Amino acid sequence: MTKYIFVTGGVTSSLGKGIIAASLAKLLQARGFRTTIQKFDPYINVDPGTLNPYEHGECYVTEDGAETDLDLGHYERFLNTYTSQANNVTTGRIYQYVINKEREGAFLGKTVQVIPHITDEIKRRMTLLGKDNKYDIIITELGGTVGDIESLPYIEAVRQMKWEMGDENALVVHLTLIPYLRAAKELKTKPTQHSVKMMSEHGLNPDILVCRTEEPLYKDLKRKIALFCNVTQDAVIEALDADTIYGVPLEMMSERLDEICLQKMNMPAGKEPDLNKWKEFLNKLRYPKSKVTIGLIGKYVELQDAYKSILEAFIHAGAINECKVEIRNIHSEYLTPENAREKLQNLDAILVAPGFGHRGIEGKIDAIRYARENKIPFFGICLGMQMACVEFARNVLGMANAHSTEMNPDTHNAVISMMEEQKNITQMGGTMRLGAYDCELKSGSKAAGIYGSTRISERHRHRYEFNNEYLDAFEKAGMVPVGTNPATGLVEVVEIPEHPFYVGVQFHPEYKSTVENPHPLFVAFVKAAKEAQEKRNGHNHPIFQDSVAEG
Repeated sequence: MTKYIFVTGGVTSSLGKGIIAASLAKLLQARGFRTTIQKFDPYINVDPGTLNPYEHGECYVTEDGAETDLDLGHYERFLNTYTSQANNVTTGRIYQYVINKEREGAFLGKTVQVIPHITDEIKRRMTLLGKDNKYDIIITELGGTVGDIESLPYIEAVRQMKWEMGDENALVVHLTLIPYLRAAKELKTKPTQHSVKMMSEHGLNPDILVCRTEEPLYKDLKRKIALFCNVTQDAVIEALDADTIYGVPLEMMSERLDEICLQKMNMPAGKEPDLNKWKEFLNKLRYPKSKVTIGLIGKYVELQDAYKSILEAFIHAGAINECKVEIRNIHSEYLTPENAREKLQNLDAILVAPGFGHRGIEGKIDAIRYARENKIPFFGICLGMQMACVEFARNVLGMANAHSTEMNPDTHNAVISMMEEQKNITQMGGTMRLGAYDCELKSGSKAAGIYGSTRISERHRHRYEFNNEYLDAFEKAGMVPVGTNPATGLVEVVEIPEHPFYVGVQFHPEYKSTVENPHPLFVAFVKAAKEAQEKRNGHNHPIFQDSVAEG
């Protein structure tokens, strides 16, 4: 029988439920257990696809095309296995399903209520991944905190599952905060006590407490927490602030979180976890031999979570290159031809990030021109690739008004335009090209060399595409479409062969980068940044053209 572990949070949000869930799953996986993680979000949006990144951070896309919470990115990066549509459920999806059933007459005239109809659907979704006996243990992270009004149906559903399945088959791990008051020089347990009390008022008691803290928990404090929160003393787990999220699995292993979970579920301990590769990665991450500075040109740079997968992909690629990647966030809305040199001249490489809408577009184009003209390693992702095509059309092909129809529907040179099948769609949610698509790379291209293959598969999230009417003009002028979708002929990858590193991709490679398999494009890009830095330092003077900021 599949076992279920529920990870809940109290006191405050952003304590790191997703990282604790991923770390526990990593340890259980290392012991030989088939493990996956799912996230239940209490907001009423059907999925995060229409949410502004400032509201909810990055929207993470799975292999099967689901627009999901960014925590699913952590799950994949830690476990090195794919998640799917079934791994992320929202209140909106739950209610939508129940209301649709009610409209169909499925409830035979009964009054549809939160209990039992909504909670039954939550339980059905929670157990969906365990139906075919594919997993030994399913970890479910509940979004929000205990006490939130919108979280109550989920707490009730977990209470019912524990009652139905028994304590050995359903376990609750509660993440909470032990604040340190510097003025009093004391750790305070009262917020944790209140959080547990609030949960118990709804009939659910935690089996294990994971306590986020700045200072170590001493033995008597653990005993006090266990006594007042009605858990065993060994089930009070210390979660000290870590220097990197990738250090948390080793912290949890030293605290025996995985062992205690297995004991409480009456499961064998499995094999001793072998985390040597993980430790090797951490060692390279913590003790780099060099450093590069890469500019991230975007319009959501104030919020780090907006580009979470890109930042994590740089961490993976940096470790492989034994190089610390320092990201310099540059807001594209404030980038102009006049200040481009000042803002970009000390960078070793430039990445132009994905996004939607016209705000900050001209700044992205200015950054791309600067990188192209000054031979600075350039990497464009999704909108970054599209704007690279617009920049090339304007400044190399002489099409002054070239643009994407997303920003300028009336442009005479629509080098980027909407896919035909998208033109009649009026709803926003889930209507883009989403999920994994095949791509064929030209033999001998830089991309094919980086991947070590001419046939790849990558994840997408976009509506607009390169306009193939301009293919010949681009290729003759020096920007080569080296990757295309074999089924549709749509352009997926462009390069400028004469440039040291100039690659634009229509897909999102950052989604597939993990600790164990850093994405080859990011690895090659960081390597190119190192080489550019070495070349510049070797000449002892900048290699930028004086005229770059003109025009």
